[in-house]
Amino acid sequence: MAEPEVNGSASTARGGLLTNDDQDLANGGVAGSAGTAHATGDGVLARVRTLLPDFTGALRRVAEQVIADPAAASRATIVELAERSGTSPATVTRFCRAVGFEGYADLRLGIAAETGRARAAGWTVDIGREIQPSDPLERVLGQIMAADTKAMHDTAALLDLAEVERAATAIATAARVNIFGASGSALVGDEMQFSLHRIGVPVWAWTDVHNGLASAALSRPGDVALGISHSGETGETIELLAEAGSRGATTIALTSFPRSPLADLADIVLLTATQATTFRPDALSARHPQLVVLDLLYVAVAQRTHERSHASFQRTAQAVQGHKAAKVSPTV
Repeated sequence: MAEPEVNGSASTARGGLLTNDDQDLANGGVAGSAGTAHATGDGVLARVRTLLPDFTGALRRVAEQVIADPAAASRATIVELAERSGTSPATVTRFCRAVGFEGYADLRLGIAAETGRARAAGWTVDIGREIQPSDPLERVLGQIMAADTKAMHDTAALLDLAEVERAATAIATAARVNIFGASGSALVGDEMQFSLHRIGVPVWAWTDVHNGLASAALSRPGDVALGISHSGETGETIELLAEAGSRGATTIALTSFPRSPLADLADIVLLTATQATTFRPDALSARHPQLVVLDLLYVAVAQRTHERSHASFQRTAQAVQGHKAAKVSPTV
């Protein structure tokens, strides 16, 4: 049977009344496109997970259905997906536009292409499966490797390289760089501080709010502040980045949610994707994708400061050379 035509309107009338899902769209749905989304098959599911907190009512039910069983969604008709999510075809069409596709056919193709690549790469093996106490470590290792590989590929698909370029240029010319993060994000920030310090960038990583605020308050135009938060909702990080921005610093947010409070106040937003596993919820599984993005940013800064970076590496290597253990010749 042919699928009914839909116009994607949020106020499709049936018998003079709005259906519940149409009312949700009118009152709380996410209008327009995903902003940073590109209508391709790359990172479709990561994009949906990223936008999930912004969806309400009917749109959220469609998103949850797609995430729960993407293979089934790629095979379903628009009517079938609407029935499975308890919504309407009009809602599904609006959902497609919200995540950056012109229509349902494009969404299906994008999901099918992504799930096909995942199967070919072996990423679907054990991803999402609950880790049991009796699972052998070989299986656990395979699940973690598959999840992290998928998350990093999704991150590469989400990442706007033009934003990375802007961030690298700002850091390369900055008189001072402040890095802000709490808990696990603080550990990631320390890694970035270590890397940039080795190539001569004046950089500090702050985890104490008082010290961080004092440093942020001394920011000037031309300085850079980098805030790291998977959720984009960590109050301390938001406060620190906002203070630095109010003093004229260029602000950068590293987060998984483009419409989070941290992303909203930043001049430059760098996005990551996550793939949670048992004992590693999104906040913990975000570390490797975050490090990949920061490694890319670090190398981009080093490219722009090549002579200084090369000289700094030589000097720092010579400085610590005397602290390496002497090689002992084997006795005959």
